Amino acid sequence: MATARVEEGLRIRVDGPNDESLVTDMPGAVGGGGAAPSPGWFLRAAVAACVTSLAVMRAAQLGIEGFTCEVEVDSESDDRGILGLDASVPGGPISMRIGFRMTPVESSRRQEIADWAVEHCPVSDAVRRAVPVTVELLA
Repeated sequence: MATARVEEGLRIRVDGPNDESLVTDMPGAVGGGGAAPSPGWFLRAAVAACVTSLAVMRAAQLGIEGFTCEVEVDSESDDRGILGLDASVPGGPISMRIGFRMTPVESSRRQEIADWAVEHCPVSDAVRRAVPVTVELLA
């Protein structure tokens, strides 16, 4: 579980059950101070880290020695969605790009590894498909 609390303004501290923690701040364009990474950056970072891990796992399954992998994740958003200025614009990303650099891998295997990693990554899966969400008011 992750529990978020306001520190100041839109600066948020998130704590986990095993002393994990991170701090986010929204960019100035939407009223934050920009003093820490945004929650959206952490989403992209989570996708990048998870997909990279899965690519390494797949390369090991395929017996590829000396495998190295770098994954970059970028997304496009429209601030009108997060600010509620246009009901037709989603609050989240409109699109996401996952780019891979891998060595030493035959070109014919690169796409296979990339596709497998994205398909099996639980973080990218949560972004790719509609996941049921329950909203509760806690006492």
